[in-house]
Amino acid sequence: MIEKLRNWMIDSANIMFDDSKSDLRSLPKTVRLQILIVLSFVWSTVFSLYVFSLTSFIWGWAGVVMAHIGLIIAVYITFKFFHKAKKERQSVFETGNYNPAKIFVVFFLVFFIFIFTKGIEVMTKTNSYSIPYSGPDTSVFERIKKFVN
Repeated sequence: MIEKLRNWMIDSANIMFDDSKSDLRSLPKTVRLQILIVLSFVWSTVFSLYVFSLTSFIWGWAGVVMAHIGLIIAVYITFKFFHKAKKERQSVFETGNYNPAKIFVVFFLVFFIFIFTKGIEVMTKTNSYSIPYSGPDTSVFERIKKFVN
């Protein structure tokens, strides 16, 4: 069962990203990627119109579009990376080909994921302080007057 699912997923990815099997193989790669991104805009708009209310439509649509574009690019890069690794069968540690740009991207992604998850944690977490805080005793103008006089 899992082998059938795996083969189906590989065939589906091959249809979109393999140059020899794609129906769009006569087009340049940039045009193919552009077609996928335009389709993601169309389907994101359809989904957002159906799911989100008028007040939250733009934020929901932007999130769905960014998720689609990110997914398309991530799948494309992953697919190409594994095809290249399958052909070459060499490790970066064996060849010593340490690309600073790749190291930066990995570091940035780890850092971004850490910051993003912390941001979500802060937004969803309730206040855990046991001492209630009702604000300062004096207003901003009263505190400024103390320093000016």
